[in-house]
Amino acid sequence: MSHSDPRDELVDHLPALRAFALSLTRNGSVADDMVQDTVVKAWTNIEKFQVGTNMRAWLFTILRNTYYSSRRKLNREVSDGEGIFTESLAVKPSHDGHMQMTDFKKAFAQLSDEQREALILVGAIGFAYEEAAETCGVAVGTIKSRVNRGRKRLAELLHLSDDESLELTDDATMAVISANGASPV
Repeated sequence: MSHSDPRDELVDHLPALRAFALSLTRNGSVADDMVQDTVVKAWTNIEKFQVGTNMRAWLFTILRNTYYSSRRKLNREVSDGEGIFTESLAVKPSHDGHMQMTDFKKAFAQLSDEQREALILVGAIGFAYEEAAETCGVAVGTIKSRVNRGRKRLAELLHLSDDESLELTDDATMAVISANGASPV
């Protein structure tokens, strides 16, 4: 006694599958997608179906498991309708940062030795003005002046306006050119 291919029986259950999916999702297009996913899973795993058992029950089990898997997935997803979270995950193109870093290095090299030293100590390393002044053997006011003039000169050389920032990914470099990067003292 030979049995027919169980794939031939799949089509017979589509209306019942759609009705069941519609009762779960309450959305026609989502229900149709779930039925399609169910048929694809059943088709690709047909060897797991035991011929002579209830095809409808097997398909409904696949549909039900598909539905609950999608619900669990939705519960783990973060709603981000305005794209705020997504923007924070974006990665800047590396070639832009590389080109801007090259410009920064050229501009930084044009500063006086004293300005470079002050910017590195205060901005990049994070020394307080007092620590930088002690390291350089100068007054605190002198370090503050060198940092301020160095930042202004960098902004000029990089053609940055007051409201514009240089898009670099290196925090230490950003601290060197940012007035906010200086240690508060």
